[in-house]
Amino acid sequence: MLSVDDVLEQVGEFGWFQKQAFLLLCLISVSLAPVYVGIIFLAFTPDHYCRSPGVAELSQRCGWSLAEELNYTVPGLGSSGEASFLSQCMQYEVDWNQSNLDCVDPLSSLVANRSHLPLSPCQHGWEYDTPGSSIVTEFNLVCGDAWKVDLFQSCVNLGFFLGSLVVGYIADRFGRKLCLLATTLVTSLSGVLTAVAPDYISMLLFRLLQGMVSKGSWVSGYTLITEFVGSGYRRTTAILYQTAFTVGLVGLPGIAYAIPHWRWLQLAVSLPTFFFLLYYWCVPESPRWLLSQKRTTQAIRVMEQIAQKNGKVPPADLKMLCVKEDASEKQSPSFADLFRTPSMRKHTFILMYLWFSCAVVYQGLILHVGASGGNLYLDFLYSSLVEFPAAFIILVTIDRVGRIYPMAISNLVAGAACLIMIFIPHELHWLNVTLSCLGRMGATIVLQMICLVNAELYPTFIRNLGMMVCSALCDLGGIFTPFMVFRLMEIWQALPLILFGVLGLTAGAMTFLLPETKGVALPETIEDAENLRRRRKSKAKENTIYLQVQTGKSPDM
Repeated sequence: MLSVDDVLEQVGEFGWFQKQAFLLLCLISVSLAPVYVGIIFLAFTPDHYCRSPGVAELSQRCGWSLAEELNYTVPGLGSSGEASFLSQCMQYEVDWNQSNLDCVDPLSSLVANRSHLPLSPCQHGWEYDTPGSSIVTEFNLVCGDAWKVDLFQSCVNLGFFLGSLVVGYIADRFGRKLCLLATTLVTSLSGVLTAVAPDYISMLLFRLLQGMVSKGSWVSGYTLITEFVGSGYRRTTAILYQTAFTVGLVGLPGIAYAIPHWRWLQLAVSLPTFFFLLYYWCVPESPRWLLSQKRTTQAIRVMEQIAQKNGKVPPADLKMLCVKEDASEKQSPSFADLFRTPSMRKHTFILMYLWFSCAVVYQGLILHVGASGGNLYLDFLYSSLVEFPAAFIILVTIDRVGRIYPMAISNLVAGAACLIMIFIPHELHWLNVTLSCLGRMGATIVLQMICLVNAELYPTFIRNLGMMVCSALCDLGGIFTPFMVFRLMEIWQALPLILFGVLGLTAGAMTFLLPETKGVALPETIEDAENLRRRRKSKAKENTIYLQVQTGKSPDM
């Protein structure tokens, strides 16, 4: 009886077919970037001040420049902290149509010290210092309504969380390809509808819908490509598929710079995704899924297609293709199994915390870069580029050093970088960006490596359940992150960094409590998972004895 892996060894584990499918599916990974972090450019908040029709008329009569108009009529301009709030959200309660106002410092004729003048919230909207437009400028999401920007991003992550509860079932029940095409279609439509939304509420609902399906599209592509390739290429392919997301991050600031108006930018990143529907003719269904559904004839047809594209001859006994029976699949997984034994309970709680902290630090640093001033486009580009060396570090260390030490050190580096940024003066912007990039690289390594560690710590029959439950904390962390960043920055610019630093350092310390899984067979039962650390030591002892026998040396030599 042949398995899919047996056939792939003969027709090519990563031949022309797999390479073509990999490149096509990587485009889906690229397209997720604008959905996940598009808020940086869709909802940027430019400098702003209260609009006043009377001021505009006086400015025109006196021939003021914009700088003179702001200096004469805007409270608290040029200061920081509370004064910044005053200049952006408050206005003088003055009748600017009075005839006795001078053109040179008009408020001096009313009161000797302008700080004694009464203030009121902006009554006629705001003026924004930007050549383009954003969700913020169109819907006036500033001052008392600034929290609505946080909610806009939180809806995406809430969608990720809700979608993860059903998309996995759809992919297992109806197939990876159908799930990919359906979620892609809804992602594209909701993206376009977001761009043409007439008001904030409808835009929020379309954004929530896009979040519910876009991650499902990404996961379907991830599952397909890892099921197309042979076992020897699966891990590398999975890491490179995640790296394609970084390509989307790197390209996003260039597109946003060229298209400074948010509706056109949203259309520019949404319309091309309709082309993914052509994958109906380009990408076949997963042969592994077809076999699991007893659709052997279709699975054989797909394997013959793979062999033909790879220029190989399919094995003569291809009709004997079958899915390997796994006794563990007959066990019924339950949520309680994740907490049934001491080690499993400890692993579950630690992994949940690691997923949560990593999501907060990763997304938090992205949002912090967008809100901390400087050149928005270049800062975002620099911090995105560091994800490429992060992927390289993973590929180099994962089988040489292991999983736990690189992941723990990356957490510690991310946390330390955030805490150091607190003490860097705002004038040293380049140093702040460098430390932010370092923290971002550490968080990226953790985010990609924890997927592997999570799968390797659970026995087969609850592996998918453990992955779903623990990774759900990643989406929950993303829901709260925008509020953590933007609202805490209103209190103190560095306050979010303290939170990120504490989360990163704590996560690094907790990572050392997990057993190393390098070189250890995947656990099949709860007993195997419970004794992972002991099995690791036993494996190391066996290797030591083997080396001693090969070299003829005793332990004391």
